[in-house]
Amino acid sequence: MNYKELAVAALEARKLSYSPYSNFQVGAALLTKSGKIYKGCNIESAAFSPTNCAERTALFKAISEGEREFAAIAVAGGAADGEAQYCYPCGVCRQMLGEFFTADCEIIVVKTEDDFLVHSFAELLPFGFGAGNLI
Repeated sequence: MNYKELAVAALEARKLSYSPYSNFQVGAALLTKSGKIYKGCNIESAAFSPTNCAERTALFKAISEGEREFAAIAVAGGAADGEAQYCYPCGVCRQMLGEFFTADCEIIVVKTEDDFLVHSFAELLPFGFGAGNLI
């Protein structure tokens, strides 16, 4: 799997977004170490707090199918009436990804299939709280 393929999958997932309140569409494509891709989109609620981000939708789908080892996630987001922009995972999503991601897992933020940035997970959550913090 190359970055461009994962970027395309995230852009496809963005089209499935249910975001009638914010009009901000986000799609994610989560790559397992075995090479499988799980896509997710943001899903909003009028009550806002039950809203779920694209990254967590993809992660929850993968976890519910038994996946536990991941290599990368691509994220594409932007206004519903516009093109994608660089869109980073929110703090809650970073924390959830940190439950399963290693420091070297890759986060790809996508504008187009040819315009994206790649970061290590450690760059996005350098001092995350995890199981090792529970004593």
